[in-house]
Amino acid sequence: MIWDLVKIMLDKSKEKRINREKRHRRIRAKVSGTKKCPRLSVFRSNYYIYAQIIDDENGNTLAYSSSKDLKIKEKGKIAAANAVGKDIAKKAVEKKISNVVFDRGGYIYTGAIKIVADSARKGGLIF
Repeated sequence: MIWDLVKIMLDKSKEKRINREKRHRRIRAKVSGTKKCPRLSVFRSNYYIYAQIIDDENGNTLAYSSSKDLKIKEKGKIAAANAVGKDIAKKAVEKKISNVVFDRGGYIYTGAIKIVADSARKGGLIF
């Protein structure tokens, strides 16, 4: 009986991941980064949050930031997302990138994803 519950829980987590990937494919069909206006892609794991600025025409990552690499004093996803947003904006401005297209990665635009976007806007990115 307990194994049935475990199997149901595994199926739900797998279903969630597949549904997010489907949403991401729909978004990527509409959103693409260019040299003038690259794509700001956000990925959220259970522990860390990652952001990268991508030129899809050439397949290059122009700037990258993650909460794994940053030394964050405060705990929590919101503080990590805020730090990643500020860091990616700082790196983009250094490379003279101001306009980007936001790719939320299939995630709902709340919580950590929204904090990354808002702090990147405050850092100087326009999208």
